[in-house]
Amino acid sequence: MIKLHLSAYNHVFLFKKKQKMKNLEIILQSSKMIGSGLATSGLIGAGAGVGIVFGCLILAFSRNPNLQKELFSYALIGFALTEAIGLLALVMAFLILFI
Repeated sequence: MIKLHLSAYNHVFLFKKKQKMKNLEIILQSSKMIGSGLATSGLIGAGAGVGIVFGCLILAFSRNPNLQKELFSYALIGFALTEAIGLLALVMAFLILFI
């Protein structure tokens, strides 16, 4: 009778421990998804930055058409730097999600 009682107690204890571990895994997965979603908000800034760069390029072309080649090279540098920030935000989101 005593062995049965200890066995039932161990069974309940192990069940509660497994349930607690399952809850912790669910909390970890949900916080990873929330964190990666927040990390992708950096892509909003990258999109706005690209729009600003090329909008200013069109404005500069209209003001001074003689510097078209030089202005375009500056715009490409600005585009590359802006997209690099966006890619860093995306990589950070993937790191949070999968690691």
